[in-house]
Amino acid sequence: MKDLAHLKGSVPPLITPFRDGEVDYGTYARLVDFQVLNGSHGILVNGTTAEPSTLTTAERNRLVDVAVESAAGRVRVVAATGSQSLAESEELTAHAVRAGVDALLIVTPYYIRPPQRGLIEYYLALTERHDIPWMIYHIPGRTAVQVTLETVVELARRSPTFVGMKQAFNDLGFVSECLHALPELRIFVGLEELSFPMMAVGAVGLMNAVGNLHPRILAQMCDAVWSDDMLLGRTLHQRLLELNKAVFFETNPIPIKYMMKRLGLIERNEHRLPMVPATPELEARLDGVLERCGLFDLHAAR
Repeated sequence: MKDLAHLKGSVPPLITPFRDGEVDYGTYARLVDFQVLNGSHGILVNGTTAEPSTLTTAERNRLVDVAVESAAGRVRVVAATGSQSLAESEELTAHAVRAGVDALLIVTPYYIRPPQRGLIEYYLALTERHDIPWMIYHIPGRTAVQVTLETVVELARRSPTFVGMKQAFNDLGFVSECLHALPELRIFVGLEELSFPMMAVGAVGLMNAVGNLHPRILAQMCDAVWSDDMLLGRTLHQRLLELNKAVFFETNPIPIKYMMKRLGLIERNEHRLPMVPATPELEARLDGVLERCGLFDLHAAR
């Protein structure tokens, strides 16, 4: 496997920009540069924030190619390659490996609601042919299936390339249990509100949508925890509180895309159905958040 020492830190899940209904790959490349220049330790391609269920397999694969090309080795690239279909996940995974990503993030198959033994066999079948680190994407609110501690331990026993998990579920106790059983497990925080608390109990980094807006402060939070400056970590956590909540004023990434448009990070606030742009009422509410958090001033100064 590739060296895992740098598989940590702030790895924001990038949005997918659209222009007149098509994926805007040029803007995507610029978003990768924005992350690199603002201190992120990596980028996550095709995470939930990217609206992957509205993308074709070819579009998801092309986003991986653009991310690897644009990052050019400056930061780690993690590709989310899961879907509800084993065949589709195999195609996405094989392409990401060929493209040269640093790690894979594979969501639990959604809608199907498989038993734990099915999850285990699914992950083993999907990853056994690839010598690349992979992680579970644990997001029960989107997939309707919850991974158990026993499943995590069994995967660690049977898959030499299984290294961690993105935990997008409000359960610090589960994180503590996983790290007690598997101290080397690399857990990334997937819920903004738990960024500092989860890192304080042993998570190695963040995969938070809010990193699309304010990557520098998330990297600073990681640095604070790594240097045992818990006072600074708590301070940054409080500074991010309102912005973190705003991400979920409506289904992610509706608020994120509107705020990125307002800050000049993307030209178009477009989604694909059934996702839709923010309403005027939500826009006004999000403008207030951006004003109070000082992000209008921060981006104007760039």
